[in-house]
Amino acid sequence: MISTADGFILDVRGTLHFFDTRSANLPANLPVEMTALQAWNLIIAEPLPLMKTAFRIRDAVASRFGVKRIGGFSGVPRETVSIGDRLDFFLVEHVEPNALVLTERDRHLDVMTSIQILDRRLTITSSVITHNAFGRLYMLPVGPAHKLIVSTMLKRLQRKLVRPLAV
Repeated sequence: MISTADGFILDVRGTLHFFDTRSANLPANLPVEMTALQAWNLIIAEPLPLMKTAFRIRDAVASRFGVKRIGGFSGVPRETVSIGDRLDFFLVEHVEPNALVLTERDRHLDVMTSIQILDRRLTITSSVITHNAFGRLYMLPVGPAHKLIVSTMLKRLQRKLVRPLAV
């Protein structure tokens, strides 16, 4: 795991088979500093409409190649996490108030997603190293879809946070 200005990544950029970083400014009206775990909870609280179907298709296809099923996002918030805990299918590898590093490692690829908040800017950075032809083939549709999904999730989060805060 390597720390960069954008977040944490699996290895140096030149060895990655996929790298993406997306950011969004958090509104100044938040009453307290948001933690990375709070951002995770808000993002997964309302999964994108087609995500459940996409994860079902992914699991049905990938399991035929001996890849474990991941099931998708539960939407269940967590108050605390520690290294070694699971957030849905991700393993928590690093946690601090402003950073959360999640991984999923399988025989076809390793994935790391980093959620980091610095100066009211939320950044989600994802990196992947593939291990075989299936991993490379898997990333052909998943890479572009991932970029769209993360961008959409960040926009939804921004809209959610600028709504008047309930008392």
